[in-house]
Amino acid sequence: MNNFTNFFKTAFVAVGVLSAVSSCVKNDDWETPPIACSNKFEAPTISMADFAAQAPATGYKLITTDQIFDGYIVSSDAQGNFYKTISFQDKTVNPTVGLQIEVDKASNFADFPVGAHIRINAKGLRLGLDRGSIKLGSEDPNFAIGRIPQALVGRYVSGVCGGNGLDIQTIIPTKLNSLNDAKQANLINTLVTVSDVQFNISEIFPVQKKYLDYDAGGQGLDTDRNIEDKLGGTAVIRNSGFFKSGGELLPKGSGTVTFVVSRYNTTWQMLIRSLSDINFTGTRVDSTPPKGGTEITYSGSFLENFESYSLTPANLEVYPKYVNDAVLGNRYWQLKTFSNNKYIQLGANSGSGNYLTYFAVPVDFTVANTLKFDVNVGFWNGNALKVYYTTNYTPLGDITAATKTDITSAFTIPQTPVSGYGTLTPAGTYTLPAGLTGNGFILFEYTGASTGVTTTIQLDNIQVQ
Repeated sequence: MNNFTNFFKTAFVAVGVLSAVSSCVKNDDWETPPIACSNKFEAPTISMADFAAQAPATGYKLITTDQIFDGYIVSSDAQGNFYKTISFQDKTVNPTVGLQIEVDKASNFADFPVGAHIRINAKGLRLGLDRGSIKLGSEDPNFAIGRIPQALVGRYVSGVCGGNGLDIQTIIPTKLNSLNDAKQANLINTLVTVSDVQFNISEIFPVQKKYLDYDAGGQGLDTDRNIEDKLGGTAVIRNSGFFKSGGELLPKGSGTVTFVVSRYNTTWQMLIRSLSDINFTGTRVDSTPPKGGTEITYSGSFLENFESYSLTPANLEVYPKYVNDAVLGNRYWQLKTFSNNKYIQLGANSGSGNYLTYFAVPVDFTVANTLKFDVNVGFWNGNALKVYYTTNYTPLGDITAATKTDITSAFTIPQTPVSGYGTLTPAGTYTLPAGLTGNGFILFEYTGASTGVTTTIQLDNIQVQ
């Protein structure tokens, strides 16, 4: 009975204490007690720039003394485009150096998000140039710069306190005028941004590609996508096969791109953290804009034999009555002459990359009945010419958006000679459909590639009646 009485008294006192504590709270919101935050490492003993400058030109240096420096995280593996590496720079704005640390640990974004202020004690780590980039990592019997084991990451890397927790700052990307400006050693592993950028037309036309290519089993592959800017600069966006947004289609427009500068040996590879680094919502910048088109006249009866055009300057590409549009590559239909006869010509021989160019001829389809032209080929190694009609192309506009009806099969396009040139001969006559009315265009399309079809095509005597 006494034991029961004592227990009851003790419980009663406890309830009373809880009641007293509860009475001190004026509302139902409990205040979170402050979190004590203390830095694991002492204050920096060296700047990140001076530390990085110790990297030898070849091989590596083992750090044997306490060398402590600060940095700010710019990479993120949240979307899978960074794998067991952390990139960081010495300042939040206008950095002077960037570094990469190898860690045998995934989901680093959870501990070290973008903008996190970190402090590194490099004693016991290796510093060196590894495949084009200065890196910091562990001793490893198989690699010059190894990955720090997951259990040991905290021995070398720690967050810096800010208030009651990790100090996280806003990183201001370095603004560059051109993609080519990003290809500088001092910018490697730093965050930069470039405006007026777009994916190369070959990435979105004729097939709008995704950020990743996939194998037959649906597994993502490491994939390069080419970008370009309005000044002619180019770069590669390198996406990991584990990129979570790899199945998204590439945007067709232009805008601003933000990326971490990277280099693999001598190849520059730019790395985005997520799709938010790509902001291509503006109108595309055409690096090879359509030429001519300033004197468009729709007619149902005409003959174009190109004799009215001057051979000076040579290789004329501007025809005011027509549109000459290089969609892929930078080659246009050019004015040529042979045996005192003028014609237009295009080929992919001795070129570089893919070519797709249109010669657009305006036609009043309400009046027109037939289409004729002469054609010749040189050094044939594949079919390069197609012929279409369209009624919804706007002169000097986006010709890839036009609805095209393929009428190539109505004509005879030579497949010889494989060496040298043949002669211009009539390709045949196509009768336009009776229901085809209104203004539109006949499109002569050249498709070739420096590593594929390089056949030269010559056109003359384009006639509509």
